[in-house]
Amino acid sequence: MMREDKINTASQRMATRSAFFIAGFAMGVWAPLVPYARQRLELDEKSLGSLLLCLGLGSLLTMLFSGKLVGRFGCRSIITLGTLCIASVLPLLATVHSLPLMIVSLFIFGAGVGMTDVTVNVQGTMVEKAANQPLMSGFHGLFSIGGIVGAAVGSIVLSAGLSPLMMALCASLLIVVILSFSFTGLLPVGQYGEESHPQRFKADRPLIIMALMCLVCFLAEGSMLDWSGIWLTSNQGLDLAYAGWGYAAFGTTMAIMRLLGDKIVLVTGRKVLLLISGSFALIGFILVVLFPSWQVSLCAFALIGLGAANVVPIVTTLAGNHNAMPSNLSVAYVSTVGYLGILLGPAIIGFIAHAASLSSAFLCIAVVLLVIIYGALSLSTTSV
Repeated sequence: MMREDKINTASQRMATRSAFFIAGFAMGVWAPLVPYARQRLELDEKSLGSLLLCLGLGSLLTMLFSGKLVGRFGCRSIITLGTLCIASVLPLLATVHSLPLMIVSLFIFGAGVGMTDVTVNVQGTMVEKAANQPLMSGFHGLFSIGGIVGAAVGSIVLSAGLSPLMMALCASLLIVVILSFSFTGLLPVGQYGEESHPQRFKADRPLIIMALMCLVCFLAEGSMLDWSGIWLTSNQGLDLAYAGWGYAAFGTTMAIMRLLGDKIVLVTGRKVLLLISGSFALIGFILVVLFPSWQVSLCAFALIGLGAANVVPIVTTLAGNHNAMPSNLSVAYVSTVGYLGILLGPAIIGFIAHAASLSSAFLCIAVVLLVIIYGALSLSTTSV
């Protein structure tokens, strides 16, 4: 076990922020490369969707056993392994013309992302425990900023005439540089004061509720990523050039709220903030459906971003503090179940939209967001 005074240092907080930034930056960089991959491999929408599923499957596979790996080898080793997987395969994602090689490359990329995502949350939980103050929302804020920076800088560089390969190489180099500077601050252990706690999986009712809260929040986030643009262009009549406005409104308020989240937790407490967050997100989806104008939709998407911002950080903290099993396993569990919301959610929304309408799909999300409110009310006040 690392002693508390050895964990609670400025370098380890900065390393945790850097690792969250890397995880978000990697996904952001991949976004502007998707159209190039589609063009290079000559894929239609259905084939592209199947290809993108490889990223999700790679992430889900490593998430399933990352908690065990972290408990055995420590956060530093697993974050390093996941980050190097990401950095090494990015140039391939920007260049390969073979579909089988692209499938393998995207699977490895997803595996690196999943491994890193779980492990940075474990490290964040440990650093937050040692500091004895809210830090997790700020850590997740760096993930959001990383995604924005990766997507924006990647798009700018590509629009300036740099090749996808050069962009990917620059991104890989930046990832490796950030990793090297933060390496010593990454924790060489994967548990905090839990050596006597058996490494046995045991998800009790509170932990299952936490996992479902993450799943619902990720479902809402995935709907914004994949369907906000469709809503604005197909339902509200905006030009395709403005399709990204919806996710921009959502992502901007999410990033800001996450950066402010730790201070808000100190004032309101985690339970109150969860109740407010779930209510904001629910109201946002209802506003989208009840007031069909693009101006109201943009405001509603921003409200959903405010609501969704701090649910996952808070629940991750609660899972790490839960005593049903070691934090490396509990955090991995809620992260993995939550990720199913992003992996399967957009497809479920598409099915509902096809069977009924996109308005009906958004109303269904509003209903399931009640899980977050229920979870905040049902979890014990001592854990929240």
